[in-house]
Amino acid sequence: MRREISAGGVLVRRMRGRWWVAAIRPAGKAHGVWALPKGLVDPGERPLETARREAFEETGVHASGGRKLGDVRYVYTWEGERVFKVVSFFLLRPRGGRLGELPAGMEEEVAEARWLPLDEAPDLLAYRGEREMAARATEALRGDDL
Repeated sequence: MRREISAGGVLVRRMRGRWWVAAIRPAGKAHGVWALPKGLVDPGERPLETARREAFEETGVHASGGRKLGDVRYVYTWEGERVFKVVSFFLLRPRGGRLGELPAGMEEEVAEARWLPLDEAPDLLAYRGEREMAARATEALRGDDL
């Protein structure tokens, strides 16, 4: 079975008295299908570097920080081949850029980027593992008013 290693970010910011998370609607997905930015770890790249890179490429926001929240593991089928995938997620904070101002070419992968209320993310995100990572981020941020 083929294996893939990816990394992603739960990119959060404090605004109007509550926490918000950067979410994307992948190109080709229906309106209301929200996901966290993530992608394959490139050769020679560390998962945290991947999470920060993917956050920028898919949301337009540069990220810092990087407390690991956990891994999501699953199996999917691609062109008849089963693939075992592990995605490591990190808690990230914005350090520049503007949400939705995607680097050239990313509109092929990302249809939309938006800030969603973090406390609602477990209901809004489409994928179970990502909903769990949003819940872990909420727990990690308890008492943090930055």
